[in-house]
Amino acid sequence: QVQLVESGGGLVQAGGSLRLSCEASGFTFSTYAMGWFRQVPGKEREFVAAITWGGGRTLYADSVKGRFTISRDNAKNTVYLQMNSLKPEETAVYYCAAGGDLTAVEGDYWGWGQGTQVTVSS
Repeated sequence: QVQLVESGGGLVQAGGSLRLSCEASGFTFSTYAMGWFRQVPGKEREFVAAITWGGGRTLYADSVKGRFTISRDNAKNTVYLQMNSLKPEETAVYYCAAGGDLTAVEGDYWGWGQGTQVTVSS
């Protein structure tokens, strides 16, 4: 059974940093691309970042380029999202997802975590 468990969310002041983690199980983690998305209540889920199975290529939403870094440790079945210079408008539930390719398209991901809340205070 595919499981993705996010952690690391919390409350941070604007300009601060958080590091999210997502531990995967139930599938061969090292052979799949992984992504991070976020969702504000009442809005559609939004792509944040993605990484290929080996970590050699990454993809970012324009809004987070230069501030967020996605990485993975295949030995630990874990993908990370380092978020720096956070803004209040980035308050959302952050989800990790498993997919087959490096893509920003939500429908291309077949496994989802339950999400972790990130709140950025002004």
